[in-house]
Amino acid sequence: MRYWAAAKAAAGAAEEPYAAATLAEALDAARRRHTERPEFARVLLRCSFLVDGDPVGTRDHTTVQLAEGGTVEVLPPFAGG
Repeated sequence: MRYWAAAKAAAGAAEEPYAAATLAEALDAARRRHTERPEFARVLLRCSFLVDGDPVGTRDHTTVQLAEGGTVEVLPPFAGG
């Protein structure tokens, strides 16, 4: 998982590995990993996700399959333009 902007700050890391079959599983594992950082879970609620470069959009995270060695980008809302 690669964290950007506020997600990176809340996680205290730019990236970390995951072992999960779906996006929902990966996000649940990340939340458990960062229970000492309650802001992390709040930030995730506002984030968008890219899985191997493809936007997840409004798809149910339990249906988004992850490939071994793939990348999940965690993108909080951006301001400006």
